[in-house]
Formats: sequence, structure tokens, C-alpha cells
Amino acid sequence: MHPAFSVIFLTTLIGVGQGLFLALFTVHLYSVIKVVPMQADPPTFYGLGSLVALLFLGLGLLASFFHLGRPERGWRAIAQWRTSWLSREVIVLPAFMGALALYGLVQYLGWSPHLLDLGPIRVDLSLVIGALTTVLAFVLFVCTGMIYACIKFLQEWATALTVVNYTLLGSASGFTLATAFSALYAPELVTLYGTWAIIITLAALVTRLASLIRNARIRHKSTLQTAIGVRHTQVVQKAQGAMGGSFNTREFFHGKTAGFLKSVKWIFLVLVFPVPVALLAAGLSAAAFSVLAAAFVIQYLGLIAERWFFFAQANHPQNLYYQTV
Repeated sequence: MHPAFSVIFLTTLIGVGQGLFLALFTVHLYSVIKVVPMQADPPTFYGLGSLVALLFLGLGLLASFFHLGRPERGWRAIAQWRTSWLSREVIVLPAFMGALALYGLVQYLGWSPHLLDLGPIRVDLSLVIGALTTVLAFVLFVCTGMIYACIKFLQEWATALTVVNYTLLGSASGFTLATAFSALYAPELVTLYGTWAIIITLAALVTRLASLIRNARIRHKSTLQTAIGVRHTQVVQKAQGAMGGSFNTREFFHGKTAGFLKSVKWIFLVLVFPVPVALLAAGLSAAAFSVLAAAFVIQYLGLIAERWFFFAQANHPQNLYYQTV
């Protein structure tokens, strides 16, 4: 498939926003159950953190408009919500952003009335809003991943690993950003966030390697023989039937060599996983913001390469016909 940078930025940017919120709410929940102490300045930490997450989500949403042929008709994407994961994503994304904005506002204003007690747990309004927002974050991960995992004829995507990787990679980038953010506003949380960022990044490495191994072993169902209904063992295409390119040759094939794809694969494997883990480990002891920020920037650049490879690796069956281009 042809990787569209608008979709690459959409999926990676909203992943950072989702992961950052999950990191914020994790500490919120930990403080409620007394695993970590309450933050010294919750309005700044949670309010500003939510604003940063919203900025990433907003940039991702903005990037998505560049993928629309007629942006003014983009609202129609919700019409097929009963059957389309894309329509569901279009609904869930603004819902998640709205819930996140409400969570950040309640935290910033300090307006969080006590609702009830569940044993030793004090349940207030911000905790309830945060829990609902967490559900929306995971639903959004599922919707985004299922847009691609549900396409059965693109066998590289049609696996549960697609959804798992979207979730883990987005969470890893968000927790890495949270580690750098906490170095500025809550240094006592750097070790907690950094440890979780390393754990999630390593888990993402395992599942991403699993998907790479799976895809390398795929036996494609479509062949030249099945495409044209001829059972002969030796079928060779000499021409595609047209002199120039077309929509099909532009949109369903990346146009790069196998060597280029291999280079991109190794680039993202290095930038997304070992380099950020090493920088996180190095920055934890001193809570060094510059090192932790570098870990996030490098990991995000690697995620752009990873998402490009994800789209390019999918082999559309129509390329059997256009293979000579």
C-alpha cells in the first residue's frame, strides 16, 4: 500500500495523546489507592498534562483532514457507524478529546466534589471522569487498529497483533513523554513513569517482532493463477495494458525497492525500541529532562518510520496485475 503521511501523523500523534492521558490517570489512580503520594500541585500536573495530550490529539485530527478529498464533507464519515470502524473512530476521537478536556478542566480548577467512598478509596468527580476517559482511550485504540485489521484480503494487517501494536506503541510513546513531563513538574514520578515506559516499550518490541515474523511467513491466498482463473503453473505478465500510471498504481503500491523497505524496518526497530530504552534508563537516576525528552523525540521519529513500514508492507492483491510497473 502507499503510505499517506496524513494518516501516519494521525495515528502516531493521537497515540501519543492517548498514552499520555493513560499515564496521567495511572498516577491519579495510584495516588487515590495510596501507592504514590498525592502530587504537590495537582492542578498544574494534571491540568497542563491534559492540555499537552489534547494538543497532540488536535494535531492528529488536523492531519486527518489532509487525507480527505472533500474536507467539508468529512462529517459524513460517521454515517456508517454500524459497520465501519472508520466511522466509529470518527465518533470516538472527538468524544475522547471532549472527555479529556473535561478531566483536565476539573483538575485545573480543583472542582472535584466527593461522590462516595468505596472502602478506603475516595471517589470524586475527577476520578469518575478519568475512568470514563480511560475507557474511551482504549476504545479509540481498538477502532484505529481495527480499521486495518478488519481488511481480510490484506493479510499483513488482518491479525489481532495490529490492534495490540497500535495500543502498545501509542502507550509507550505517551509514557515516554510523561517521563520527560514529570521531570519538569513532578520529579518524584520520573522513576515510576520511566519504568512503565521501558516495560511497555519492551512489550511493544515483542509484539511488533511477532507481527514481523508472522508477515514474513505469510502464504498469500491470491496468485496470478487465481487472479485470472488460469491454472497453468507458469504464468508470466509482460505488460499491465497501459503506458502510464493510474490511481491503482499510485494508491496501492509504495513504489520503493525491497532494499529500501528493509532499511526502514531496521531504522524503526532501532529508534523505537533500544535507543529510547537506553535513554530512559540513563535519565532516570538524575531525572534529566533533556535526556528524557530526547528519548521521546527519537522514539516518535521511529514511530513515523514504523507506521510508514506498516502501510508499505501490506501487499494489495491488485498488485499482481500491476506488478510490472
